[in-house]
Amino acid sequence: MPGEHSGTVALAFSGGLDTTVGVSLLKEEYGFDEVIGVTVDVGQPDYEFEEAEETAEALGVDQYVVDAREEFADLCLRAVKANADYQGYPLGTALARPVIAKAIRDVAIEQGANALAHGCTGKGNDQLRFEAVWRDTDLEVIAPVRELGLTREWENEYAKEKGLPVEGGDGGRYSVDTNLWSRSIEGSELEDPATIPDDDIYKWTDNPSGKAAELVEIEFKDGIPVALDGNQLGSVELIEQLNAQAGSHGVGRTDMMEDRMLGLKVRENYEHPAATVLLTAHEALEGLVLTQEERQFKTQIDQQWSQKAYEGLIDAPLVDALEGFIDETQSRVTGTVTVKLEGGHCRAVSRKSEYAVYSESAASFDEEDVSGGITQQDATGVAKYHGFQSRLAKKVTAKLEGDGGE
Repeated sequence: MPGEHSGTVALAFSGGLDTTVGVSLLKEEYGFDEVIGVTVDVGQPDYEFEEAEETAEALGVDQYVVDAREEFADLCLRAVKANADYQGYPLGTALARPVIAKAIRDVAIEQGANALAHGCTGKGNDQLRFEAVWRDTDLEVIAPVRELGLTREWENEYAKEKGLPVEGGDGGRYSVDTNLWSRSIEGSELEDPATIPDDDIYKWTDNPSGKAAELVEIEFKDGIPVALDGNQLGSVELIEQLNAQAGSHGVGRTDMMEDRMLGLKVRENYEHPAATVLLTAHEALEGLVLTQEERQFKTQIDQQWSQKAYEGLIDAPLVDALEGFIDETQSRVTGTVTVKLEGGHCRAVSRKSEYAVYSESAASFDEEDVSGGITQQDATGVAKYHGFQSRLAKKVTAKLEGDGGE
């Protein structure tokens, strides 16, 4: 809380409104002698780093930039193995926060800071995700926006009064978070669920139009996408290329009501072209190579993995246990899937794998028998038993109800 502090505090620094105001508050209200800004690269656009650098210089803040793109991209592809989503949209910000928090923690310790700070509000998820990492240290955790009960309107007025440099095309109108995997837009008029967003809030995805459909072949090895159209790519390059390719078809937009961890229901807008395509392709390949029982059980495992990831607890012991099962199933998720991009949608139109749990002759309507000596007539006995218990239960109930009515 505000009061007598001293020493150095490491601030999660983006150069945006919250962290720009935060630098001033940490010195004036909290009394820290020095604020260092830590900016973590998880795939944000170049202009954000330029603005952050300019803002740090204007504020007289020493800025440290950490390149965590590879680490974050690898985590995103781990998420693909778990078909990770939350209430229907691919996880993005939730995956990035632990990566960012760890990088800031490491810089803070290296630079001898005695506190860590973020610009999160007391209403969102990110405060919990950051602090789940930071509270495993002996460093003090400071949250000015939450502790002082600040609003975006107050921050804008404060920045104006103090002459603080607030960069950004919307002047702080929206809260935008961008990383390699997704882009989120919230705040201002978008907080009203009845408001229809202007198209200009979207930067990664074009409006679906009459653009000709496009096919893209994705190769997987042990559940991880490794190539596009036969070209082997690193994780960062693969995601970036697919973001541009799928985004040009308008693939990967979500406008939803999201239930946050604190119980608040909020309106969120997301863009996630590559994530949408890769998750679609991965599920299609799993459908080809996994057994029915594996697919059914893995759905439960995937939901648990996604929930922990949403909470920012990707290092929890439960996640390690879940990934034991996931990795075992993914040893056969190797092959290719062709996805069709068209009119804001994507769908798998072809899948191939040497691990396919599929026999064309057994399933074909053009073949008389199944395989292994099994004939169509053998299904008659199964058909007689199928639903027997339900039919019996209904007869017993009907008889008792009939007797009771006499």
